[in-house]
Amino acid sequence: MQKNYGVTFQMFEKISVKGEDQHALYQWLSKKEMNGWNDQAPGWNFCKYLVNEKGELLKFFASGVDPLGDDILGAIQ
Repeated sequence: MQKNYGVTFQMFEKISVKGEDQHALYQWLSKKEMNGWNDQAPGWNFCKYLVNEKGELLKFFASGVDPLGDDILGAIQ
C-alpha cells in the first residue's frame, strides 16, 4: 500500500477552501475586506487566483478558464 499515491513531489495537508473551517489563505483570497476587492470564493476545483510578488491579489479566474489561455497568459506578461 502506498501512502503518497505514488508521487515523488512533496504532499501537503488537506485544507478547507469553504465553510466554517475555511483556511486563512482562502479567507484572504475570497473576502474583499481582507484582500481589497475580491469576494469570489472558489466555486469548484481549479479556480485560480493571481497574486503578484508584493502579495497583492490581482485577478480571479473561474475553474473553466484555461490556465494556458489568453486571459491568464495576458495577465502574467
